[in-house]
Amino acid sequence: MHNGALIAVLVLVLAAEFVNGVTDAPNAIATVVSTRVLRPLAAVLMAAVFNLVGALATGTAVAATIGKGFVKPEVITLSVVAASMITIVLWSVVTWRLALPTSKSHELVASLTGAGLGAAGSSVLLWQGWEKVLIGLALSTFGGFLVGGLFMIALYWIFRRTSPASVRGIFGRLQIASSAFMAFSHGSNDGQKFMGVFALALLIGGSATQFHVSWWIILICGTVMGLGTIFGGWRIMRTVGFKLTKLEPVNGFAAETAAGAAITVGSLFGVPLSTTHTINTSIMGVGATRRLSAVHWEIARRIVSAWVLTFPICFALGWLLSKGLSHIM
Repeated sequence: MHNGALIAVLVLVLAAEFVNGVTDAPNAIATVVSTRVLRPLAAVLMAAVFNLVGALATGTAVAATIGKGFVKPEVITLSVVAASMITIVLWSVVTWRLALPTSKSHELVASLTGAGLGAAGSSVLLWQGWEKVLIGLALSTFGGFLVGGLFMIALYWIFRRTSPASVRGIFGRLQIASSAFMAFSHGSNDGQKFMGVFALALLIGGSATQFHVSWWIILICGTVMGLGTIFGGWRIMRTVGFKLTKLEPVNGFAAETAAGAAITVGSLFGVPLSTTHTINTSIMGVGATRRLSAVHWEIARRIVSAWVLTFPICFALGWLLSKGLSHIM
């Protein structure tokens, strides 16, 4: 029975990783599709490949933060992990239907915290990890807007005497590299989060003697995330790339490069940044450099509203499901 429970939880972790690919990974390539530099299928395939490469190549610092950094693994049960993963899948399906990009980082943190508190009380929390989570929240939300805007202003100044046709040609090629970099950085940060949960479940279930993210965990989770992007990523891609603001290749290059750099730095220090927040606020910052009205603020308001609701809804669902599953598992 215990082995069956562990297998069920691992399947739920992979389901959450799949919806991560459906609703979060498309943010990485939305701009390269909206500027028509790449066709949707080519962009999705590229995202799947570079998400996996990013997950394989950048270590496991973020996975360690998620797996053992902000909640105590020794007081978390399989039912807590299951409650968190079910919460993420449910909320992701709702927001996907509404075509709204949401942060898997915040869904995971909120649901796992709610489930942990439901099972073991406030003693489950570790402030050191939460400090990284809050730093990541600030950097992804405000840093994305600021860095994206400043980088766009710098590019406008550098190429101020270059014809628009030449600028489009130059950045049409460069944006392929920047979107690949963005997908790589997403894999390096967001991909690691569910790898950390997978390793945590193995530890709790008794199939591992210590917390360790093995290469095969990275490979399985990275592949599942890539499949999610291939099969369901277009819905979110359309909102981010087409509805938020009008983008030219130079704008897409600026947004992707700024967001990718911020996420990569966060990955190196084990800070779980929200890819969704970072790239969306970076796009807003880039769009606002033309004029404030260039950003469709009603779309931005809907996106931010979904971000705000993510914390309380996922926390409450995690808490409720943890209470219920503790009697079953």
